[in-house]
Amino acid sequence: MDERLTHGLTERLNADAQRIARRFSLRYREIAAERANVKRRYGVCFADGSIRIRLRHTLTGRSLKYSSLVNTLCHELAHLRHFNHGLRFRSFYRELLEYARREGIYRPGPAPVARERRVEPQVLGERTSPRADCIQLSLF
Repeated sequence: MDERLTHGLTERLNADAQRIARRFSLRYREIAAERANVKRRYGVCFADGSIRIRLRHTLTGRSLKYSSLVNTLCHELAHLRHFNHGLRFRSFYRELLEYARREGIYRPGPAPVARERRVEPQVLGERTSPRADCIQLSLF
């Protein structure tokens, strides 16, 4: 990922973070891109109010979907009020995410529709294995 793209994503996240934080009276120090060598987390919120968000996929280096970045942003902003993952944190995180959705900041793609699979009667000598189609969340 080049420096221009990183800067652009960080600027956009900062603008969206300001809108969300203002609405919920949250104060943070900065929103910054996570270091490229961090692979075990999508974001982190420090006690001083600094938030770092991983912008790229660890294997491909491609940018993550903006909706995934906003989801992480809301998660980390929720830590400004609740520095744990308890019930109050989860409730507040959902509230932030729903606000971001209503404001058009968080726009995840439509949920995949599970396809119905018709299982034909087994014909002699033919093996069939009825299984549900697998659906995977796409982050980039």
